[in-house]
Amino acid sequence: TVGKVKDLPPAGEDPLNIPKVKLWLSNTENGVMALYKVCTHLGCLYNWNTQEGKFICPCHGSEFQSDGTYIRGPAPRSLDRFKVVIENENGEVMAESDVESGAPLSIPDDPEAVIKVDTGNRINGQRHG
Repeated sequence: TVGKVKDLPPAGEDPLNIPKVKLWLSNTENGVMALYKVCTHLGCLYNWNTQEGKFICPCHGSEFQSDGTYIRGPAPRSLDRFKVVIENENGEVMAESDVESGAPLSIPDDPEAVIKVDTGNRINGQRHG
């Protein structure tokens, strides 16, 4: 569990850093996603750059949009994601990520719903070029 829907930053704002499980929780206009905090190039831990509004890897300069999409640099693909599951107070699944596409997950209209991330279910980022 990484929090409740009400704890998510508003869509388009800086992603939420969840260091205990090496992920960023990013809330975009299309929904929420959990991005694995390890760069797809050589495994460095990338950071969010608030001024530039993107993720930047300090090792070799790869850059990614807030949804993990590759922008530029030596990384071979967009950022990897984890499956996200949103449950109501009774533990019933309200929404869950499509593990094939890794698309952002629409957020249910329940501020008390719990956001869970399945770190055992990693979705590889899309290759570019």
